Amino acid sequence: MPYDWTSPRTDHVQELQLWPHQSLTPAGFAWFMGGTLVMMFVPLLAIVGTVLLWGLLPFMLLALWGLWAGLRRSNRNAQIIEILTLTDTEARLVRRNPKGDMQEWDCNRYWASAEIYATGGPVPNYVTLRGGGREVEIGAFLSEDERKALYDDLMRTLRPN
Repeated sequence: MPYDWTSPRTDHVQELQLWPHQSLTPAGFAWFMGGTLVMMFVPLLAIVGTVLLWGLLPFMLLALWGLWAGLRRSNRNAQIIEILTLTDTEARLVRRNPKGDMQEWDCNRYWASAEIYATGGPVPNYVTLRGGGREVEIGAFLSEDERKALYDDLMRTLRPN
């Protein structure tokens, strides 16, 4: 799962880190782009030395650049991390967005609660944290099943018996 409860430094601090799933590693990106380049240019071998090559080559390069730019943009947009820190008295959520800006939410842990909205949110099974007069989303980039599991984990952790 793309979230993990880290081992606390002390018994009184728990930390949850969430991040979007990224299926294409940097090495996978290089292999994919190299394979695409080869598959695009193998058919061009038949027209090497003709004027037709110069007519098709700019469009092939434009398509390759579009694929490269789209995959890089997708990778940059997935550079999100959310960190929920729970102490005995405080709940604090910090989100680093793809552009580097930070969003923060904190409240007294006693008043912190998790909510799940099966419908009506931007995604199915939308999970939020409520407290301190605000309600903030958490893990909206996770899959539907992962959000359900996250909600169960939050319920167990926020209200331990």
